[in-house]
Amino acid sequence: MRAMLFLTTLATPLAHAHDMAAMGHEAPLGFDAALDGAGHLWVVDTVGEHVRVRRSDDMGRDFALSTIVNPTGEPIYAEGENRPKIALGPKGELYVTWSQPRKAPWTGFVRFSRSLDGGAHFDAPKTVHKDTAEITHRFDSLAVDGKGNLVVAWIDKRDLEAATKAHTPYLGAATYYSWSTDRGATFAPERKITDQSCECCRIALARTPQGGIEAFFRAIYGDNIRDHAYASLPVGGSPTVERATFTQWHIEGCPHHGPSLAIAADGTQHAVWFSAEGGKPHISYGQLVPGKPPVHGVDVAGNGASHADLAVDGRHVWVAWHQMTADGLQLMLRESTDGGATFGEPRAIAHTDGPSGWPKLVLHDHRAFVAWNPGGQFRLVPTEALQ
Repeated sequence: MRAMLFLTTLATPLAHAHDMAAMGHEAPLGFDAALDGAGHLWVVDTVGEHVRVRRSDDMGRDFALSTIVNPTGEPIYAEGENRPKIALGPKGELYVTWSQPRKAPWTGFVRFSRSLDGGAHFDAPKTVHKDTAEITHRFDSLAVDGKGNLVVAWIDKRDLEAATKAHTPYLGAATYYSWSTDRGATFAPERKITDQSCECCRIALARTPQGGIEAFFRAIYGDNIRDHAYASLPVGGSPTVERATFTQWHIEGCPHHGPSLAIAADGTQHAVWFSAEGGKPHISYGQLVPGKPPVHGVDVAGNGASHADLAVDGRHVWVAWHQMTADGLQLMLRESTDGGATFGEPRAIAHTDGPSGWPKLVLHDHRAFVAWNPGGQFRLVPTEALQ
């Protein structure tokens, strides 16, 4: 059975191992991936103190292009919820963000670079935010809106620092965002999304049918109730924020387990998130109605499941996640073909005996694939069931 599961993957050959060996480092497991309209696969990861962007023209079997984004090395967060991100512009632009550790623990700057020539060269990296205090600016997320503007959101502790100095209670961190209307040449001064968000959970960003960018992220309500918020992030405007989940999970700390969001062409806001209220860890799916509990809720997976992602194309919804088992790590999938009203049974589509970066669903030509890198060996896993 395991051999059959591996047959569904498209493995990266070892021909590019010299990219890592030349710098004397093994690539960490944090990565991001995107497919463009022509079917080119773009992958961002790290090699030592360097961010790397690669392009595959054959769905991940080989990489025709490999470019170092920052020739001058710098520390980079590249694991778990805090990994480099990539987004594609409407005119072939490539945009990359990452979080750069500073000297003090748990601090960082959000960094950005762009390529306007198809990935052959990248501009010198810059810091997105104006605030340069050595505090947390980390867990960056990146999106491009319907007009080609960039939106970058991150977790920020400047308000916690101010509250601490003023001896004022403050839970968690805040979330902030900025934007660029000139393809990343400049960024606007950052704006706060909300106070008291979770400290180390990724922020999910998605584009609406109207072209705007929405955010879904773990926030803190009352005395450490770690549910989720939903926010609209307008370019040049002020964000609006509403509560989006109501599990009432009380935990005095960050679970390092952010959500995922995908918005359908009809505006339905599909989401998955992790919770462990009542001591029962599980991944939930639901359709968000900001300010009210989600509808069409489904318990996707239970104990041992983690770090789900989802994608939507018309009435087809895919949810992928990691499942720890006694035999190793399974890459799992559930599908809905009726817009999320019902889901099929979970099935394993790949397996590894070791660790892997979190799965990322990508779409092309109405097909879904899971970008995955067990042991740092990148794969693009088709979601179609074996016949």
